[in-house]
Amino acid sequence: MHNPASIPFVRDAIQTDVVLIGAGFGGLYAMHKLRNELGLQVQGFDAATGVGGTWYWNRYPGARADTESTAYCYSFDEQLFHDWQWSERYPRQSEILRFLNFVADRYDLHRSYRFGTTVIGTRYNDDTGRWEVVTGDGQHYSTQFIVEGVGLLSARHVPDFKGIDQFQGEIHHTSRWPLTGMDLRGKRVGVIGTGSTGVQLITTIAPEVAHLSVFQRTPQYTVPAVHRPVDPVFLAEIKADYRGYWARVRQSVSAFGIHESTRTAGLDTPAEQHAAFERQWQSGGGFQFMLSVYADIVTNRDANAAATRFITGKIRDIVTDPDTAAALTPTDLYARRPLCDDGYYATFNRDNVTLIDLKRHPLIEITPAGICTDAGEIALDVIVFATGFDAFTGNYLKFDQFGRDGLSLREKWAHRPRAWHGVTTAGFPNWFMIFGPMCPFTSQPPAHEVEVEFIAEAIRHVRATGAASIELETTVEDTFMAQCDTLAAGTLFHETDSWINGSNIPGKPKATMVFVGGMAAHVAELQRVIDSGFEGFILRP
Repeated sequence: MHNPASIPFVRDAIQTDVVLIGAGFGGLYAMHKLRNELGLQVQGFDAATGVGGTWYWNRYPGARADTESTAYCYSFDEQLFHDWQWSERYPRQSEILRFLNFVADRYDLHRSYRFGTTVIGTRYNDDTGRWEVVTGDGQHYSTQFIVEGVGLLSARHVPDFKGIDQFQGEIHHTSRWPLTGMDLRGKRVGVIGTGSTGVQLITTIAPEVAHLSVFQRTPQYTVPAVHRPVDPVFLAEIKADYRGYWARVRQSVSAFGIHESTRTAGLDTPAEQHAAFERQWQSGGGFQFMLSVYADIVTNRDANAAATRFITGKIRDIVTDPDTAAALTPTDLYARRPLCDDGYYATFNRDNVTLIDLKRHPLIEITPAGICTDAGEIALDVIVFATGFDAFTGNYLKFDQFGRDGLSLREKWAHRPRAWHGVTTAGFPNWFMIFGPMCPFTSQPPAHEVEVEFIAEAIRHVRATGAASIELETTVEDTFMAQCDTLAAGTLFHETDSWINGSNIPGKPKATMVFVGGMAAHVAELQRVIDSGFEGFILRP
């Protein structure tokens, strides 16, 4: 497409109040909020054949959340929280998918979705104040509002390796794992990528495959998850003070439902620091290790160094081969998405697991028989890409979207995504995102709820005032973007390369793509705008 005229305004378009894209955590709550509570006509779309969002697609062995299940859920219906009982501290993919289907059934959400349907283009009509939406099967919809819950981590990234089409075995990406599963027993498997997904997959499949070759570009800091059943005492405390618990989640920095330390590392001696890190290592949790031990691990180099010394010492203690331990040891900052695992480093002590350091032995090409590095060819039956996602912008830019006066979202975001609190962008009236670019760097479900509630209030305000559209002022967007850059510069995240700043995608500009001011500040600003009658937004008659 790449041209507004390629999305024509047709007279016989199907009319609706809201087009909703996505059936994950955010999309399902938006469907309930807008259709069931506001009484709007909502047409939902999802490319999957059912609900679940990222949890529909990511079915690879070992897939699970790394957030406490008691916070990785909805809070809007207290009875729902009581009726659904999570089995584990960090729920597995299959349990999360069952939960989301339980929610969709409970609130009768399936009937308002067209599953197995992609949206290929959207265009705003300046004359009518409505959007034209075109689907992959050629249907045209006319809608007043668009809400996109397309996912932060959904647009998969597959590197363009030479020879990828000539491999005679099987190739899979973790985010498109076969729905029926896959038997890897007795096979020679190569996994490319050692981020959160790769760590989970590698640890899970190592005991069953004939041989596992792990192709590592960047070594990772990861700590034990310490999986266990949900603590019944903690669960009872939440149920006894339900409103208080969720208020604390929303008023925290991370929204993970965990203790967030206010103590700085410099107040303790090195021995005391080591003891504090050891206690958290034994208790488990990646986000807890980064946020619950000390308050300044991601802002202070000395505190960060204390954490890295502890983890690298653990790697040396756990991994028996010194060369493998050295290759697994990161040399940069502990300033990426914090990982947790179920025995990742110990996996490399297995006789059937080999680590290939791609910085030492670069990948040359994929051959019919396997993968060739400068050290030789490695024969494989299966290649798995655990190469992550084009985060934040990937799913918004993979189809054409044109706002006021034909403004192209792809062109507006060519150098970096520009948005306000992850919910909208200037030049796109009546157009909303759930956890889009410049969203808070927090647990997603609680943030999804807050943002959907803001979107619902914005739509309610438009209708109550008789306006045709609501649109963010450009000056407000500019001010917020500057604030995001200033806040990010005060952390160590901007000094490392990761999907958080887009540097994992070749050719993608490295830029701040999150608001690191925390959940409480995010909630406060959204509520302030609602209370002000949407100050900073333009309402057009």
